[in-house]
Amino acid sequence: MPASPSTARAINDRLALRLLQQEGPLTAGQLKQLTGLSRPSVADLVERLAAAGLIDVVGESGEQRRGPNAKLYGIVADQAHLAALDVRTEGVSVVVSDLLGGVLAEASVPIGGDTGTGPAVEQAVALVERAAKEAGVPELHTVGIGAPGLIDPATGELRDSGGLPAWHRRLVLALQERLPETRVHVENETNLAALAEQRDGVARDRDTFVLLWLGHGTGAAVVLEGTLRRGASGGTGEIGFLPVPGTAGLPSAVDCEGGFHSLAGSAAIVALAERHGLTVEARGYEPPAASVVREAVASAAAGAATAAVTGAVVGAATDFLDALADRLAVGVAAVVAILDPGCLVLAGEVGQAGGADLAARVERRIRRMSPLPTEVRVSALGGGAVLRGALLTARERAQDELFAPLQGRGAPPGHAAPPRGRDQLPPARR
Repeated sequence: MPASPSTARAINDRLALRLLQQEGPLTAGQLKQLTGLSRPSVADLVERLAAAGLIDVVGESGEQRRGPNAKLYGIVADQAHLAALDVRTEGVSVVVSDLLGGVLAEASVPIGGDTGTGPAVEQAVALVERAAKEAGVPELHTVGIGAPGLIDPATGELRDSGGLPAWHRRLVLALQERLPETRVHVENETNLAALAEQRDGVARDRDTFVLLWLGHGTGAAVVLEGTLRRGASGGTGEIGFLPVPGTAGLPSAVDCEGGFHSLAGSAAIVALAERHGLTVEARGYEPPAASVVREAVASAAAGAATAAVTGAVVGAATDFLDALADRLAVGVAAVVAILDPGCLVLAGEVGQAGGADLAARVERRIRRMSPLPTEVRVSALGGGAVLRGALLTARERAQDELFAPLQGRGAPPGHAAPPRGRDQLPPARR
């Protein structure tokens, strides 16, 4: 059945807004060309969207032509303001932006392991409020939160976990209480890093890939045919629980010791480095494994380029990196055998520290272990991937609501809407 006039108008409006979001400011002529609509239809939708306060004239085209330049229309960036949070065991970082993702303020606060749940939550909430005030934002429309742990697919809430601080779960509830007019959404941090890498990072040309997060612990995110997969209980990518050879036992339902975590978690990597005679020094809140991996990569590179580094140091660094790559390949090979992703992205502090050197070592081992070709890449966004993913998610959810005025306003204020069963990503850019 053909769409009713009102439905057709809503579809056309949404299409035009998506094009303005993806392409930036456009003239009416460009909108006509990209949408395939008639000139009168484009004129009508421009008038409707401008009257609704969603778009405005932001300049003129630079075309050399007779007569006046064409007006450029763009989304009104201050129609709504967003915040993104990266919640870690040791602290919180926040970014406040406009509707187009333009950053207005950034801040972070460390939260020590001995901080009580109440004080920790208060520090985090106060950080968001200060950042919004610094940005001159009276009210946040949407807050996106990236946190470690499982997200309940039915409720969209962070599930209780004995391995994570209690203040993580309380923070979501506290933000909903303190910001009752704000939509609050929480997502697993590794999933957000994968979304960011697919949109703006190293996986822009991939519709299918797996991101392996190596930090204090381990995690993975799975994107298949452009869609982020969460699984029936939200646990897709809990690779730390993967039973692997080379550990002293098997993981349990409440403890990933004995699983892949026992080979690739920060503590396990530090122990491996020490067995190879390497010195490990903790640096701030960075996982100790990241610093020792970074130094090993630097020593191996220096040894290959100059005789200034002793053979013993180079040998220890190289042997350590080879042993680490062997460990990582065990878990990666299992993922490749099941999913055949074609591309693996090494992310997290340890993955970033290993860089192209560690990625190449892992790729060579996978090539020998599996008949399925798998390219191993390094995160392009580094430590900012989770925040970037949280901001992208907040922006998408806010735009979904604001750009569909005829379809209601989505979840009621203060409600943590459950994540959609499928997060459809834009087509890979080839």
